[in-house]
Amino acid sequence: MAASADTTTTTPSYTLTGKIALVTGGGSGIGRACCQVLAREGARLVVADINLQAAKHTLTLLPVGQQHVAVAVDVRDRRSVEAAMKAAQDQCGAPPSLLVNCAGVTNLAPFLETDDDAWQKIIDVNLTGIFLVTQAFVRSLLENGKDAKGAIVNIASIVGKTGCPLMCGYSASKGGVISLTKTCAAELASKAIRVNCVLPAVIDTPMGAMVPEETHELFKRLAPLGRLGRPEEVAEVVTFLLSERSSYMVGACVEVTGGYGM
Repeated sequence: MAASADTTTTTPSYTLTGKIALVTGGGSGIGRACCQVLAREGARLVVADINLQAAKHTLTLLPVGQQHVAVAVDVRDRRSVEAAMKAAQDQCGAPPSLLVNCAGVTNLAPFLETDDDAWQKIIDVNLTGIFLVTQAFVRSLLENGKDAKGAIVNIASIVGKTGCPLMCGYSASKGGVISLTKTCAAELASKAIRVNCVLPAVIDTPMGAMVPEETHELFKRLAPLGRLGRPEEVAEVVTFLLSERSSYMVGACVEVTGGYGM
């Protein structure tokens, strides 16, 4: 028997107007594109990046009339993260309720030639950084009151599932992001904070430009769409996952790959 319609549910508000969104790695690439799309949808942006000038440049690309802010943050350092979160709350008058963990680095080298420092930097930025920023974000949001609601999207990668030659540290860190996303999703859903992640393939960004051309060609050859992705194509999915349009999605890992790895 078909379930009867629930006439008590109200239609959720899909607008992001009035929401404060913190984006790490907002100074370039996918992070910058996320800032632009979120601002287009009405959110007030806190553009966070280790390069403050790059974050400030992102501000110039956002709609005028909205009071966006830029903050410096080193996601590897808890004190820097907590200082950035406090600056965001002080400048915006309230804590962010939306978070995009996009700060990331990579290093291309064969597995046997990857040294300790290169490995550790990737793990520190790509994985520990998400741990530290998410903790600070959630604590700040929950301190604002028991009725606080939030949403988090972590930028992982399809190579976190498939692996990739010359990218052992990056692949491992992104696999960790997928697992961390699911764990946080399970714990934070009861606190009205949804956590999801996206898994892009190679995207046409400054980081993507570091990948050898032969790897680009391999990705394009194996992707049914036959091309690299654009930053805004990832940002649109991120924005959907932060909005109430995805209100029943928790712990999801959405692939944005042109079909690569499916």
